Amino acid sequence: MLERRHDVLAPTLAGHAGGPSLTGAVSHRVLADEVERAMDDAGFETAHFAGNSLGGYIAFHLAARGRARSVVAFAPAGGWAAGDETWRATLAGQAVTLEQVRAIAPQAASLVRSARFRRSATHLIVTDSEHIPAELIAHQLLGVARCDGAPALIEFALREGYRIDPERVTCPVRIVWGTADRLLPWPAAAARFGEWFPRADRVELEGIGHCPQLDVPVEAAALIDGFTSGR
Repeated sequence: MLERRHDVLAPTLAGHAGGPSLTGAVSHRVLADEVERAMDDAGFETAHFAGNSLGGYIAFHLAARGRARSVVAFAPAGGWAAGDETWRATLAGQAVTLEQVRAIAPQAASLVRSARFRRSATHLIVTDSEHIPAELIAHQLLGVARCDGAPALIEFALREGYRIDPERVTCPVRIVWGTADRLLPWPAAAARFGEWFPRADRVELEGIGHCPQLDVPVEAAALIDGFTSGR
């Protein structure tokens, strides 16, 4: 849907399956640096950014560098209220999930034949998995298993936390959150985004999970396309 009206660049983050390797020490800049490099290689001086979770967090970093014409962030990371330490448990849980997925990855293609397994494998990111093709869920499981940079990224985040420079983000911002998000629960995980971006357009998706682009892909694409139109 987006490709009908936009030139779409979909880079894979550094340290993730299929993306650039993490080289050297992990920092607050490293993921945004690699996306910026991909933009430069593709000839994108600026772009409309759409990102989910960690991708939304990175989009704000790139906006702070002046590379964004707009940002549509689906449940972006980094918005917990000051003093709210629940994000640490979330990251620790992701480390456990990584090991679990690596253990079952060799059987992913057969496991996803079970509707019960598909629901279990996706319960943290969507509220309805019935419309998601089994082969896509298997592909995602393999992507998690092959996310070689995850341990270093998780360790860094637990040590250094999340940082955003909201005063440097001057482009239009839309923040979208599913009210049934089990990974970054609404509204607790979004608390500081209201403070940082009081003029942002805010959209709540009733009964939708952490990944609207999987839960309600047509609506998610329309929320991006509608916000970027004419900008």
